[in-house]
Amino acid sequence: MFSKILIANRGEIACRVIDTCRRLGVETVAVFSDADAGAAHVAMADQAVHIGGSAPADSYLRGAAIIAAAQATGAQAIHPGYGFLSENPDFVEAVVAAGLVFVGPSAPAIRAMGLKDAAKALMEKAGVPVVPGYHGTNQEGDHLSGAADAIGYPVLIKAVAGGGGKGMRRVDRAADFADALASARSEARGAFGNDAVLIEKYIEMPRHIEVQVFGDGTSAVHLFERDCSLQRRHQKVIEEAPAPGMTPEMRAAMGQAAVRAAEAIGYSGAGTVEFIVDGSDGLRTDRFWFMEMNTRLQVEHPVTEAITGVDLVEWQLRVAAGEALPARQDDLTITGHAFEARLYAEDVPAGFLPATGRLTHLAFPEGCRADSGVRAGDVISPFYDPMIAKVIVHGPTRAVALNRLYAMLSGTEVAGSVTNLAFLRRLARHPDFVAGVVDTGLIGRDLADLAADTEPTPACRALAALAALGLERAAPEQSGFVLWEPMQHSTRFRWRDTEILARVVVRAVGAFEVEVDDTVHNISRDGDHWIVDGARMRARIATDSAAITVFMGDAFTFERIGALERAVAAGARADLVPAPMPGLVKDVFVSVGQPVAPGDRLAVLEAMKMEHVLTASHDGVVAEVMCSPGTQVEAGAALIRFEAE
Repeated sequence: MFSKILIANRGEIACRVIDTCRRLGVETVAVFSDADAGAAHVAMADQAVHIGGSAPADSYLRGAAIIAAAQATGAQAIHPGYGFLSENPDFVEAVVAAGLVFVGPSAPAIRAMGLKDAAKALMEKAGVPVVPGYHGTNQEGDHLSGAADAIGYPVLIKAVAGGGGKGMRRVDRAADFADALASARSEARGAFGNDAVLIEKYIEMPRHIEVQVFGDGTSAVHLFERDCSLQRRHQKVIEEAPAPGMTPEMRAAMGQAAVRAAEAIGYSGAGTVEFIVDGSDGLRTDRFWFMEMNTRLQVEHPVTEAITGVDLVEWQLRVAAGEALPARQDDLTITGHAFEARLYAEDVPAGFLPATGRLTHLAFPEGCRADSGVRAGDVISPFYDPMIAKVIVHGPTRAVALNRLYAMLSGTEVAGSVTNLAFLRRLARHPDFVAGVVDTGLIGRDLADLAADTEPTPACRALAALAALGLERAAPEQSGFVLWEPMQHSTRFRWRDTEILARVVVRAVGAFEVEVDDTVHNISRDGDHWIVDGARMRARIATDSAAITVFMGDAFTFERIGALERAVAAGARADLVPAPMPGLVKDVFVSVGQPVAPGDRLAVLEAMKMEHVLTASHDGVVAEVMCSPGTQVEAGAALIRFEAE
């Protein structure tokens, strides 16, 4: 076993690797960018080395700087985590050439699976079923369009490099193919430096089921399957293991196919073979097809660990250190059921726009496994993926595990940034998901309900009024009586664009009369509970100088208002198109004097590794373009101005 390793990553996966290394007595070296100088993984590691600027290209993608840091600190091996350089064969070769061990597969194995078209051809030779499609080298638009016609619509355009839903577009008719191809190529070029694509038949009722494999370079085993069908924009939201409805025959067929795939390339370490499954008639052994192989540890690996009792990071380190596979196939069994929900800083009602901000409050309920790389006080920056944590639960049955997931999500508290927490809670109670009837289109079909904005109840607003005055936890001498008369207070705060005026009368120590929205509420405190108009309810409140967040199932954040802020807001411009988030302007489609109609494309903003198209909301004429391709902008920055109506 190694005595010291360097982790060439950040965030929750770096913290996850450090946890296992601590248990094994292995020292760890972290690397960090300017933005991550105070990050959790830096504080957890035994040593930390600064490797460059905040942008990934200036830090976590600088392979030479990472290798130099490993050599300077005496690390014997480099664990890549996932993302960044984890599937870069040139980096693997450089690590080995430097006399270090790469904790993962060989460069040839990564290359074999790195391009989806070549990987599919290889899998066909290995006897692994593949999705019908075009995987050739001719990238001419007309040729690709003709291939799509031959396959039959709908089709899926996919970048041959990379993953995570980037460079991927569904096309339902031939007339839309050219625009979709251009968009997919642009996104793929920006994300992977490679704009080549392949075309696949789009399966109408698809399930995304993947198999965890582990090899030692010669032989391999599988650690069963994970169902990752709950997706939006081709990115996973909630994963589970085992897959609902899985039969012994189907599990055996998929497991054997995944092992054949791994052994065909001499795979070493942890990897995932992803299959698309036609779920229109249950799970059948003749209706699953290879999509791709991820030659690294997966984000969703904890659910596999939960049902097998295996620490996959420990296995990675042991095999990389020269040990044989820690278990045979017959040694591996499934116990219970597990779920993982990905908690992100993102604005769901606004279309899952990535969000930034300082986390003023972050807490998880007792008994919850929360893999996270951030703490209260940390900043969600625009430079990296906006994941806050992975909420992981395990139970003896799927029903019990799903109830636990809902309970853990209900008890999770985040303030300082908008999140997808309410969306995850609704999804955990979706009747089809509860019944195990899942496919990749589930979220899209019911998105309006799942992503609906929730209004705070009158009780919630009343509690916010107490918090705005600092009375939610005031000492008795602060909330009593003056000259035997009740103390009265007034306050203003805001919910979204609505200003709220409240009046609070202190009737006794810890007892209040709150008038808000022209309604009077009687409120008192009983330990962790509040009594509002006679109803006992659990609620927690987090405050900071700018906001009040009331946790009542969902999180409701109210803004504090000052006189100066109200004056500024009153003068806001209605003729400007602002940046909805920090990001890079990739393209601008309009010029001064150009008329536009609702839905016309104005610009493309790249943020959090995704492209977002900004469109016109009304008829108008462009008066000024205040950005250009390549410009880095902050949230709220004016991009385009229209002539006044």
